[in-house]
Amino acid sequence: MQDPSDSMEIAEPEENGRSDTDSPAADDPTSASDIDSTTSTVLVEVLPGVGVVAGEVPPELKPDLIDFGIVPAADRKQISAILASIGNVSTVAGNLGNAFAGVQGLYRIGDTAQALLNSGAALAAKDGGNLGAVMASGRVVHQARFYPVTAVSKAPVAASIGPALAMVALQMMLSEVSGLVRNNLAVTSQVLTTIRKEQWAELTGLVTAVDRAVDQAREIESVPTSLWEDVAGSGALLQKQLDLYQGNVRDHVGRISQPDARRHREYLQTNAEVIAFDVYALLSSLKAWTGYQALRAARARAAGREDAAEAQYAEVIARDTRTKFDSTLAQATSLVDALTRELRITAELPDPDTWPLLGKRKDVKAAREISARLLKEIEPLADTLHPPIPPLEAPDVICAPESLALEPYLRILRWLFEDGETLRALGSSDQLEILGTVSTIVDGAMEKLAAAWDKTTAKTLVAVTDRRIIMAKTNALLEQAEIRQDIPIDQVRYVRATTARDSNSRLAIDLITRDENIRWLFHADIDNTQVDALAAVLAESMTIPDAERDALQRRRHASIEAGEKSDTAGATSTESTESEATT
Repeated sequence: MQDPSDSMEIAEPEENGRSDTDSPAADDPTSASDIDSTTSTVLVEVLPGVGVVAGEVPPELKPDLIDFGIVPAADRKQISAILASIGNVSTVAGNLGNAFAGVQGLYRIGDTAQALLNSGAALAAKDGGNLGAVMASGRVVHQARFYPVTAVSKAPVAASIGPALAMVALQMMLSEVSGLVRNNLAVTSQVLTTIRKEQWAELTGLVTAVDRAVDQAREIESVPTSLWEDVAGSGALLQKQLDLYQGNVRDHVGRISQPDARRHREYLQTNAEVIAFDVYALLSSLKAWTGYQALRAARARAAGREDAAEAQYAEVIARDTRTKFDSTLAQATSLVDALTRELRITAELPDPDTWPLLGKRKDVKAAREISARLLKEIEPLADTLHPPIPPLEAPDVICAPESLALEPYLRILRWLFEDGETLRALGSSDQLEILGTVSTIVDGAMEKLAAAWDKTTAKTLVAVTDRRIIMAKTNALLEQAEIRQDIPIDQVRYVRATTARDSNSRLAIDLITRDENIRWLFHADIDNTQVDALAAVLAESMTIPDAERDALQRRRHASIEAGEKSDTAGATSTESTESEATT
């Protein structure tokens, strides 16, 4: 999930061509003091990925600030106290010392900010923290001091802050799921008024009650007995709702995980609105359940000031809530990913105006219209849960006729790629699957087979990534987004590009994998350099794992031993027969 804090950066000393070894901020006390004199923002990482912001908050960062919410006022004061013990703040002059006394809220530390927090060697350090400049919109907006989570664990009173940080963790979970529900699915009125009307009424009643209690607890910074009694009996009902929609989502994920891509897509298209509702209901029930757990932990936390077991219980609630929260959110993310991918693919498919069957054209157009409408509804949530893969660009290596338009294929392949997967080469060929070894096939028979293949088989698109080799019939990919086969790149054993054209003026590449032999024949317009470039990309992965080599060698030795035993047995049998004949 994309964190808003990734927009916050630190200007490191390497700017303008300087390294940390010659940076005034790194080794000039006067320069560090100058920076410190303007420092009025402090960010302390109190939990992995969660920071507490103290002091002045720049306007550019305020939209991403998360309030303390359900964290009790007493816990906020305790957090301020431990922050004040970090870095010997008594030696820090003026506004920085005052900053610790006024914690402003919470900040989710994304991957970018986290990397910078961990790069203390590249930043000027003072009083246990790292000095740097907060960047927003490409300019310095503030000087800040950053303390990593290790600084908190070394603080004098760190052992006593565990329950308070448990409340911080619960508030961060509640904030996260609340943001997801705000990016809600515009669930259609038809689904709400027919299929799920009764379920929706029961769920919304519980959600409303818990939301009201959480808002009231936030306002008074506490969970008094009378407030808690309003929702205390909701635990079992909330668990029932969470289990119900977890089960629904689990069933959907199971159905769309079937290997039959066509049935998988038909299921999504037929049940898309129900799936959308179940995902939204799951997130809503997760929000209400998390809010209930936060209220419950706050009650235990209040009692924990007199009873150490109650304080420990608050930590147990936070731990168990985190486990359940992460599991449920992962399920929802998996389903939304699958649903959104299918909707995007269907929306990308070309118009079927040229298809011969009128009924089929109508079906495809209807599916595209449904997909486009649902995609508009689900995309805000989908992009929050999992940022989309950026558009694919044509790779440097293209082994295809110049007349081939790559854009339609790239648009569909984009949604079939995994996170971080890189397209390295594209090819357009006729594919021949060879059952025997390539070297044993007679060239003349190959040419006859190739000619027959030309007449009956569509062209094959070959996409080579840093992880796999994807093969698809071009028409099936464009019409139904179907992949014929993908081979993990680590299964490539040998690659050979032919140096001479066959009788039809075509070049070829032979690909030997762990399990099969494949030959691609290329169009006559494709020259040697294109074929060689594709073969070179494939050849980078050629390898024979030691385990496979050892297995082959063991088979060889086993066959030799079996032959020797057979010879010995034959000789013994002959000797025995001769002996019997003599007697």
